[in-house]
Amino acid sequence: MLTRLISGILLLIILAFAMSNGGIVLYALTLFISLVGFSELVKATNVRKEEKKPSGIEIVGYLGIVAYYIVRYLSDSDTYAMLAIILTIMGMMLVYVLTFPKFHAQQVMSAGFSFLYCPVLLSYIYMTRNLTHGIFLVWLIFSASWGCDTCAYAFGKLLGKHKLAPVLSPKKSIEGAVGGVAGAALIGFLYAWGLQKAGVTAISDDAIWAFPLISGVGAVLSQLGDLAASGIKRDHNIKDYGKLIPGHGGIMDRFDSVIVTAPLIYYLCIILLEL
Repeated sequence: MLTRLISGILLLIILAFAMSNGGIVLYALTLFISLVGFSELVKATNVRKEEKKPSGIEIVGYLGIVAYYIVRYLSDSDTYAMLAIILTIMGMMLVYVLTFPKFHAQQVMSAGFSFLYCPVLLSYIYMTRNLTHGIFLVWLIFSASWGCDTCAYAFGKLLGKHKLAPVLSPKKSIEGAVGGVAGAALIGFLYAWGLQKAGVTAISDDAIWAFPLISGVGAVLSQLGDLAASGIKRDHNIKDYGKLIPGHGGIMDRFDSVIVTAPLIYYLCIILLEL
């Protein structure tokens, strides 16, 4: 527990530093997390089986991640980002065809999914930070995901009676899930209220209702992301995705809910706050 607490605090300090600085600092951190997360996923889903070195499909994935992030750094256009995604998937298919039958079709699909699931979705943390007032908005991603996790755990311990997903995650309850969403929404409200009281003029009166709505909706999706990542682990009989974060596991173990929440928060901020 102490190891988990210390590593969690250190992780939060690193994130706070990157979020506050934004720019190249957050870009580099997000790229690093994406590369590690992709590596964990391709190992978990048997894209890389017993080999110690990355497979050809995996190498294409790494190159595609770097290319995608370079595009995101240099341009705000989704056109070039989509081109990078398409070329990466086509590159994986090319390796599959040229080396047939070295890889199974399932490995190609798993690699493509891993590329879209972690690196692409996670890039929306960096993109949210780049929005107008992004220095404040980016924290909604974590209030919706990690705030929900904490509140769901507390409500589940106190009131949990009905299983949410008894086969996939026996310890999670419906009461905990509802409490997690409500808790995340409350955190969003208190965050907006605190910013206004602190005199942050960038946060308008609309934020008082928009922030809790964004956090609450994001919390729903964060729980889906958490359960989906758990399902992948159960399907492949692994306990943790990795060991990078002591007491927590790998990147995918700690960021499973953040990954799917980030793009939703990004678009909700644009729509509800009219950015």
